[in-house]
Amino acid sequence: MTTLYDFTAARIDGSEQPLSAYTGQVTLVVNTASECGYTRQYAGLQDLQQGLGGRGLVVLGFPCNQFGGQEPGDEAEIERFCRTRFEVDFPMFAKVEVNGPRAHPLWRWLTQADSTHPHPVKWNFTKFLIDAKGRVVKRYEPAVEPHELLEDIEALLPRAG
Repeated sequence: MTTLYDFTAARIDGSEQPLSAYTGQVTLVVNTASECGYTRQYAGLQDLQQGLGGRGLVVLGFPCNQFGGQEPGDEAEIERFCRTRFEVDFPMFAKVEVNGPRAHPLWRWLTQADSTHPHPVKWNFTKFLIDAKGRVVKRYEPAVEPHELLEDIEALLPRAG
């Protein structure tokens, strides 16, 4: 069975990152954009990372320019924007395509692109919650705010205390 840990992706600095580095962590994978109406969700994603990172959550941001050209910058511009505007310190990756023939293999897996019933990403800030074994637990559409995921994330994390 394929899991999150079977993939590698380029970090925003260009270095290759095996996603197996996140083995045992609950992971939230999000396609992001800097010029979208949902861009403000970076703040909520950072809040999740900051509040639950110590308990085993990691947020992974994947910039994408496929929806309305809302991520036109290069990786350096995207990184600078995320850090200065939203103080993002969760891992950010190089720009990817999430749909279509050039979609990153991770996103082909997340959207079941190669299945008989694919579920393409509809817009920026689609979120996928992955359990500590690397399996997709739930998908959230862009309008779902990060704080609305809290209960589902908490259910997958070890109990505090």
